[in-house]
Amino acid sequence: MRSTHRRAGAALLCLAATAGLVSCGGSDSASGKTTLDYWLWDDKQLPAYKECADAFEKANPDIAVKITQTAWNQYWQNLTTQLTSGDAPDVWTDQASYYPQFATNGQLLDLQPLIDRDKVDLSGYQEGLADVWVKDGKRYGLPKDWDSMALVYNTAQFEKQGVSTEQLADLKWNPDDGGTLEQAIAKATVDAEGRNGLDPAFDKKNVKTYGFLPEWADGATGQNGWGPLAASNGFTYLDKNPWGTEYKYDDPKLAETIAWFKRLIDKGYAPRFDKQSSVGNTELLSAGKGAMMIAGSWTISTFTDPKARQKFAFAPLPAGPEGRKSSLNGLSDAIWAGTEHKEEAWKWVKYLGSAECQDKVGKRGVVLPAQKSGTEAALAAHTAAGRDISAFTDIAADKNSTFMLPVTEHGTEINPLVQDAVQSVILGQAEPGPALKSVNEKVNGLFK
Repeated sequence: MRSTHRRAGAALLCLAATAGLVSCGGSDSASGKTTLDYWLWDDKQLPAYKECADAFEKANPDIAVKITQTAWNQYWQNLTTQLTSGDAPDVWTDQASYYPQFATNGQLLDLQPLIDRDKVDLSGYQEGLADVWVKDGKRYGLPKDWDSMALVYNTAQFEKQGVSTEQLADLKWNPDDGGTLEQAIAKATVDAEGRNGLDPAFDKKNVKTYGFLPEWADGATGQNGWGPLAASNGFTYLDKNPWGTEYKYDDPKLAETIAWFKRLIDKGYAPRFDKQSSVGNTELLSAGKGAMMIAGSWTISTFTDPKARQKFAFAPLPAGPEGRKSSLNGLSDAIWAGTEHKEEAWKWVKYLGSAECQDKVGKRGVVLPAQKSGTEAALAAHTAAGRDISAFTDIAADKNSTFMLPVTEHGTEINPLVQDAVQSVILGQAEPGPALKSVNEKVNGLFK
């Protein structure tokens, strides 16, 4: 795994592995095996990929796969450090916000020549997923999974307020009065005396359960929060996607959406950002502190776990002025350009992207694999367990209802800029229009 011109530094890093800081692969001269270092961040997916690794090693006895799982924030910190030091993992799980900078820096292996040589069929993937990882004719990853968004809600809290499953499946939203979505949220918001948000005596200063839990720490996309509603209001991120160079955060349609969220907070239907607990929304929902939130399909197993403290169900995103809209996103497996084991790493990535591996992943029901057969395996697993995940799959099947998250240069710089601007509005420190116009100028200035 280690590059020849950085062996001394890499050796020091490998010593740190005993403290759990890094994981190093290489060749074992005694056994004759090549050890590949593979990184991922999702602990829920770890068992599935261990199963894939076992099958791969059985078919390739001269290759061992060493899997390192690290939580999201530390994952990217460690990966950036390792790439800088010249001792990155051979293969890692990649994400669309990060991969452009890796590609620009020459840190990713172009897979297209290998795909052409081995005649790898890309038609088995869900439509559009493979295209995300192509830039200037070079392909920097094979798709591993995909995700869409839906509402997840506490069934008991809505039932108690007289909001039916049928009503939740057909919610409407607009930025003026919030439509039936806001009405449902108001009903599910309950103060310390048991009065809901529509009661004239409702005390917004003493809320026991919030009707909605917004997400304010999801960068420049608002994937888990404002993004789907902004898109349903007619907002688009870019002049083109992928590889656009002009963002449109100054669009009034986005400002209207953020302003609606701010009013939701002012009415007491959602928690104030400056008073929000450090506990994540998923934990708050599980604790009964919230009734509803937007969630990605990668969280399905969290809310359907038999050990979950509440009973949850999924509902489609509300339809806005431009209809129902969800982001369609995906991950890939990438190969480090500096690997000393290119052929072995390619064999592993090719297997990770195959129907054989992704069917194994799908059967566990944790994510929706990129291979269509893997998605079918996941659906079968959920159906057999009596879980209805149609809120995620139905919208993904409608091309007019999905949009790809931005893939551009400067993604890691854009994320904090936009997130800070949105948060300033939610905190009441700035008005939506001016704040978003200002940050849009900063963002687009990165491309000049």
